[in-house]
Amino acid sequence: MSSTIDAPAGARAETPRAVLAARNGVAAVFALNGLAVATWFARVPAIRESLGLSAGRLGLLLLAMSAGALVAMSTAGLVTLRLGPARTVAASTVLVALGLTGAGLSASLAGSLIGVVLGLFAVGYGSGACDVAMNVEAAAVEKRLGRTIMPRFHAAWSLGSVAGAGLGAGAARLGVPVGWHLPVIAVAVLSGTLLGVRAFLAAPAEPAGSAEPADHRRALLATWREPRTLLIGLFVLVMAFTEGSANDWLAVAFVDGYGVSEAAGAAVFGVFVVGMTLGRTAGTVAIDRWGRVPVLFGTIALAVTGATCAVLAGSGPVAVVGVALWGVGASLGFPVGMSAAADDEDRAPTRVSVVAMIGYTAFLAGPPLLGFLGDHLGILHALGLVPLLLLPTVALVPILRPPAR
Repeated sequence: MSSTIDAPAGARAETPRAVLAARNGVAAVFALNGLAVATWFARVPAIRESLGLSAGRLGLLLLAMSAGALVAMSTAGLVTLRLGPARTVAASTVLVALGLTGAGLSASLAGSLIGVVLGLFAVGYGSGACDVAMNVEAAAVEKRLGRTIMPRFHAAWSLGSVAGAGLGAGAARLGVPVGWHLPVIAVAVLSGTLLGVRAFLAAPAEPAGSAEPADHRRALLATWREPRTLLIGLFVLVMAFTEGSANDWLAVAFVDGYGVSEAAGAAVFGVFVVGMTLGRTAGTVAIDRWGRVPVLFGTIALAVTGATCAVLAGSGPVAVVGVALWGVGASLGFPVGMSAAADDEDRAPTRVSVVAMIGYTAFLAGPPLLGFLGDHLGILHALGLVPLLLLPTVALVPILRPPAR
């Protein structure tokens, strides 16, 4: 039996042990990125109180993080092609750590809205670039393993989110200032990520006469004219809004709409990410058995039911059940969309970049849109927009079917 696994042309063949190490390294990077992002979201109510923000102004503040991510998406594919996933992930995580630290210190010690905005922009830019690079690496590992594993990488992200939400709830209950909490998490995330990327697959060797930067730019522009890629991007956009609206607003919505404490609001956000984690863990088995399309039909139905229940239940415990269903239902859209964009490994960096950029538009438009609706309807009822957008998205699901080989 061969001791190596076939790799794309121009790449060094990897041993099974190296592929498994890369799988573990990628999972660790996903988890740490989730920890960083969820740490911020879990402390949003505390940030709001520190800065004295209305729902509308909070939405504009959250826009800074989304704007940073969207700017990163415009070049992340090209950067990943030039530097490779490992170096791109490492450099982008440095920005995430600096941004978290700056946002925490600005809110807690200085009460500076501008400082928080700059910190959030850095977090968004770093997280956006890291998102593309780690998904490209995850798709390469998935190809070599020969089975569906992408949702489990995103489950690792959700596990990191669970940890971030739990730590955030505990920090809020104990009254730990965000100026202490966020910098400590930033150091832990950066240290772990720098260790994780050391296990990534070897970057492909550059053959003689390899493509110039201008060729990479032309390839990226050509990708923007591919109908399947654009439709996958539209699907990911709605699923990102489904996930991102909960990340941004669930804690605040339950504090305002159901009258729970800040710590309980962070715990409700934890219920959502636990649902995401369970959905992504079980989803790999379901997709291998039934395929992408039937599984996505089922999970979207769960998301519609859960989000509607969370908004309209009128009872806190029943609404929490809806949040759990919402989490399970939202779990597979983003990772399966990334897998679909990376079906052709040679075109994966540019296609993943385009799909991610379209998808991250939801994170750009979502916070101010829901903040505006929240000023008029209340944040809880503003979240009713989620099931309304999900219903027509069912028509896009067949686009994600793997192309015939």
